[in-house]
Amino acid sequence: MKEKFKKVIKYLILFVIVLNVISYYKSLDLNKEKLEIQNFKLIDESIYVVKNDKPLLIHFWATWCPICSLEEQNIEKISKDYEVITIATQSGSSEEIKEYLEKNSLSFKVINDEEGILSKKFNIKAFPTTFIYDENQNQKFSEVGYTSTLGLYLRMWWSK
Repeated sequence: MKEKFKKVIKYLILFVIVLNVISYYKSLDLNKEKLEIQNFKLIDESIYVVKNDKPLLIHFWATWCPICSLEEQNIEKISKDYEVITIATQSGSSEEIKEYLEKNSLSFKVINDEEGILSKKFNIKAFPTTFIYDENQNQKFSEVGYTSTLGLYLRMWWSK
């Protein structure tokens, strides 16, 4: 039994390392420029203005993405304490996204990127993808794939 447990742990560690390497390589092609967008139109028709004195997390996701659904509660938690904008890409109409948010008890700010225009601007090729900018809109972190709540909090704290 002890040998099986050691084997499972060893494979789990190897799996996590492989996922991190893949995430790193996928993030190499992402847009690394300073955030130039100063406001976003949200699905509720309001305008979110980027705050110049706080770090900002921008999270690309999709309603059809299984990894995104695993990560959505992490994004929900961090959105209670930090500035977070999420971009739902090719996920249907704003009404469909609103229904998805309600069904899953999510309240974070969402932009509908129905045509994938913002995804192209940021050079997104996989979901979920997360960017973190400091208070001067300089990119501090980018990541492709699942990110834990603790990992998000640490990155946001580091970006202050």
